[in-house]
Amino acid sequence: MDKNSTLYKMRQKYISHPLQGFGAYLAYWMFAAMPIDMASNFGGWLLRTIGPKVGQSKKARNNLVRAFPEKSADEIENIITGMWENLGRSAGEIPHLHKLKPGGPRIEIVGAEHGLASKDDDKAGLFFTGHIGNWEVSMCIATVLEMDMMSVYRAPDNPWVDNLFMRARKTFRGQLVKKGPDGARKLTRFMKQGGHACMLVDQKMADGIAVPFFGRDAMTAPALAQFAIKYDAPIVPVRVERLNGAHFRMTFYPPLAVPQTGNRNADILAIMTKVNATMEDWIRERPEQWLWVHRRWPN
Repeated sequence: MDKNSTLYKMRQKYISHPLQGFGAYLAYWMFAAMPIDMASNFGGWLLRTIGPKVGQSKKARNNLVRAFPEKSADEIENIITGMWENLGRSAGEIPHLHKLKPGGPRIEIVGAEHGLASKDDDKAGLFFTGHIGNWEVSMCIATVLEMDMMSVYRAPDNPWVDNLFMRARKTFRGQLVKKGPDGARKLTRFMKQGGHACMLVDQKMADGIAVPFFGRDAMTAPALAQFAIKYDAPIVPVRVERLNGAHFRMTFYPPLAVPQTGNRNADILAIMTKVNATMEDWIRERPEQWLWVHRRWPN
């Protein structure tokens, strides 16, 4: 490790990360002090006002123009503004996640029978969703189905921020594991024992496989398909939509077909193509609720 790399890591550990963490905790407790609707509204207003002016919006704009060539410039800008509002609302709602009860006045449940069928089939099962609406609400899937579940997540680079998110997820029923070799081993053992797992599948994986997404190849993690084939596990899509303010709908869809042709690579590609197509359909219906600032496609 060279000297510059060592200095950079020291600055991150002792300066940048603590400062970022302080800001995150300050925002967390500010939102926590508000009623949930006020926190959601204020967070939405704040990022709707600031977000379209920051540099990240250029990335979102480029992605949107390529994904929706038929939309006008005004329509694209409206989606960007809506995206920032959704992100702001989601941030404001984080300290209040424990108040969002499935089946209560804030989370409508549709199609739970599709998830329950996976629960009662005496084998491993998989659920997938994406960064749509407030994706932290997907932590309720295990509670809705009254089952233990392992959820895989990408930990923030900043451990202070990671600890804050873990605090907010304290009501999750099951195990949270970080993406990486250790998490993969834990998930493999869990699935081998007939466990159920939930994955967010819409982020770029540099060493993944190329799968169509909005008409362009996107590097996609194949783990969902690999586990489905290995353990003959059904794959249940779960969509979380923001309906109005801090109110949501969680929809369980019928399981995707899992081909077993004997050509493993072809089967994995076929499954992940269907997964990406499902995500694309959801995003096209509510484009302002997806995370367009993510670098999902190659330049």
